[in-house]
Amino acid sequence: MVFLSLVLAPVYRSRNQSTDAAGLFRAAAVRFRGVVWTAVAVLLLTGPMLVIDRGWALFEPASWPLLLMLKISLAALLLLTVALHDIVLGPQTKETLEIPSERRTAFDRAVLATASWLPRFAIVLALTLVLAAVLLARS
Repeated sequence: MVFLSLVLAPVYRSRNQSTDAAGLFRAAAVRFRGVVWTAVAVLLLTGPMLVIDRGWALFEPASWPLLLMLKISLAALLLLTVALHDIVLGPQTKETLEIPSERRTAFDRAVLATASWLPRFAIVLALTLVLAAVLLARS
């Protein structure tokens, strides 16, 4: 996430969204998507095991510490954010970029703007989630 947002996206923008830069960005993003969803699957499988290992009842969330509930909420929000970006905005962005800029509607411009800031929001969520995980591990 950090590499795509802080390294590859600025290179793409500095090349004035040339075909070569767009192809490289798309290829990296598609390849990265597989890594992301594999990591999500691993987290969804290991999370419940860690809850049980800590001695908390898996199906009694009322007995969980507040920090665990916060971490799970952040993870769910991150999952929804990434899914929205990959499933909805990704294809819509690709279609929008094929429209000449002078013919783009306000909705098209909103899609492009959202596709730009949503990954940054996901990075903030992910870093906050890591912080919550560290605090939980030390509690």
